[in-house]
Amino acid sequence: MLFGLTETQQLTRNAAREFFSAEYPIAEVRRIMETETAHDAALWRKTAGQGWCGMTIPEACGGMGLGLVEIAAAMEEAGRALVPGPLLAHLTACAAIAASGSMPAGLPGGEKIATFADSTKLFVMDAAIADYVVVQTPEGALLVDSFTVEPMPGIDLTRRLYKIHFESGEPLDAGFDRALAIGTTLLCAEMTGAMQKMLDLTVGYCKTRKQFGKAIGAYQLVQAMCADMLVATESARSATYYAAYALQENLPEALTAVSVAKSFINEAARQTGNNAIQCHGGMGFTWENDIHLYYRRAKAAETAFGDTAWHRERIAQFVL
Repeated sequence: MLFGLTETQQLTRNAAREFFSAEYPIAEVRRIMETETAHDAALWRKTAGQGWCGMTIPEACGGMGLGLVEIAAAMEEAGRALVPGPLLAHLTACAAIAASGSMPAGLPGGEKIATFADSTKLFVMDAAIADYVVVQTPEGALLVDSFTVEPMPGIDLTRRLYKIHFESGEPLDAGFDRALAIGTTLLCAEMTGAMQKMLDLTVGYCKTRKQFGKAIGAYQLVQAMCADMLVATESARSATYYAAYALQENLPEALTAVSVAKSFINEAARQTGNNAIQCHGGMGFTWENDIHLYYRRAKAAETAFGDTAWHRERIAQFVL
């Protein structure tokens, strides 16, 4: 089967690339990640003004009502630009809330921010700036609007993590599991965008960095490493878009496709980062070089929404 983006999906991807690359240049990302919450309210308002904060919310609830393939295309561009802050968490939480058939005012337009947490209430993304938290408990999902937070350490400086405390919340109808599948797929799209950026930066560096009188890209081993990065990135893209398509069309294998994508991309993104840093040599480890920022995102994303072992176990449960 041949699979490619439709004209509408391509337009969405191009619009996202134009917006995120213009509004989130790497110098701005570095400035934002140095702030206490890695969040810039003015930029968030611009992002919301373009409709990106309401992508997982149906039009009936005030959102854009985009298909998951379109959303994945947009999130790939967000990953390429290393967009900091709560976009991923907000889209995931809003998908869970929308499944209940209601939507608190302010969420579709980004005036309010939502995030999500599992029953441990640990490593909650961007909780300090959130107005709502969707929490999965043994009794079901809750929408919590009163909570306190404690900062937790994290390797990705563009996305803060917290421990949350709360007393009670409003029960939500079933939909949390599908929302997590959507969030996992969007994270895969982000990781794919980051892989593409690491590949682009590395190839550009290898074309200009000279050693022994010629560009290091002329050496076969360096070429092989870049080729491996390309294969990993294209494979990640294929796995991500199929997972998005399967979820969008409610195919029987949708959850399996999501776990296949995440389990593969966890390792592919890490290896792509390893190769990128190795090709950059000592420069790859310096604070001034941008590669390590994308590598940090890849390493943090590797355990978010389930690590490789968890997703492979789930694949086994589905197929055996």
